[in-house]
Amino acid sequence: MSGPGKWWRRKSTPAKVETYTRWSFHSFAAAEVTVFGLPALGQVPLPYALWLCLLTCVHAAFGAVVASRALDWTRGRRAQPLPLMSAYGATSALFAGLVLWLADQDLGGEDTATALGTVTAGLLFFGVGMISLGVRGRRRVLGLVLGFSAGVGLLALALGAGTAALVAALAALFGTGFFAMTSVFSVWLLNAVYELDEARETRARLAVAEERLRFGRDLHDVIGRNLAVVALKSELAVQLARRGREEAVEQMLEVQRIAVESQREVRDVVRGYREADLGVELLGAQGVLKAAGIECEVTGDAAGLPAEVQSALGWVVREATTNVLRHGDAARCSVGLEMSEGTVVLMVENDGAGTAVAGSGGSGLAGLRERLRAVDGTLEAGPAGKGTFRVVARVPLAGEPAARESLAEDAPAGAEPVAAERGAAA
Repeated sequence: MSGPGKWWRRKSTPAKVETYTRWSFHSFAAAEVTVFGLPALGQVPLPYALWLCLLTCVHAAFGAVVASRALDWTRGRRAQPLPLMSAYGATSALFAGLVLWLADQDLGGEDTATALGTVTAGLLFFGVGMISLGVRGRRRVLGLVLGFSAGVGLLALALGAGTAALVAALAALFGTGFFAMTSVFSVWLLNAVYELDEARETRARLAVAEERLRFGRDLHDVIGRNLAVVALKSELAVQLARRGREEAVEQMLEVQRIAVESQREVRDVVRGYREADLGVELLGAQGVLKAAGIECEVTGDAAGLPAEVQSALGWVVREATTNVLRHGDAARCSVGLEMSEGTVVLMVENDGAGTAVAGSGGSGLAGLRERLRAVDGTLEAGPAGKGTFRVVARVPLAGEPAARESLAEDAPAGAEPVAAERGAAA
């Protein structure tokens, strides 16, 4: 039984919505046969009942094919199936007209006429609904609904229905309109989910690009000016050396000093780029997970912790959050930071682990262990119950009494979640 569940968990959220939408419309075929075709067997005399049931089955199967092709078109995977939709529309109109004609033949009394009228309505409702999946534009869908409704009214009038023709036309209008709007909304929702997913990916790429630009700008500001000075002073030293002037040595000493200073400044830039701020990462984890539809609760406060401890734990939060988004299908995630016997304990726990456990031995967690080892910390990662994955990082605060007191005051057991209003950094 784990096979279907694993197959479903591997799908992305947009893929799940698409699968749900497809099977919803495919189930309409079974609903059409069950609701409109099979009841006719007990209400319409033979052999008309058998032919009516067969006709409904053919129409339902044809509709399932049209729905599948139309949804492929909405996702840009194939050309618009206009010939198939036209054939299906003509078939729906022909079948509905035939059944409506049979209802006028007085085959078995009022019950039979009612059953045939119901089948006619089902053929029209499902027919217009499936065709609407492949139509773009509200005016065209409205024209389709009005056209079929008017056709029903005119045919009923031609068969001598009189005032009942108006009732039939109105019933067709409301029924086909409801099914058409259901199809239009389903397509809109499916496209919106895909667009939101693409927007989230674009936002992530833009964040990475912005960080690269910032890093490049910082390096340019640090290195560009210093290299220009080095070039000028080196050129001056060459000229002085050619003239045998002792000032050339002073200029080269200045070049050496600038080079050493540049090296120090570059290290500062890289250190600032590579270090992670724990407070920012906690807020960022909460914001990113909530944006992905995962309920996230963050407790504790990083205030008062040493910078190197914050950096190491910040990377743990960043990597753990990435794993929650990448692996499994989590619906809930909790991030807790607290003091325990002179040790800072960071715990990240999520449900819907699925394949997340398989990622526990990856290079990401191995890199975290190296970062924590630099501050005498440890990392534990693994399953913690059915469908639950837990990452626990512990860093001792020996020799940092002020930090321990600050954290104990700011993040006691059961601390309030970090306020979302403080913002989130992706």
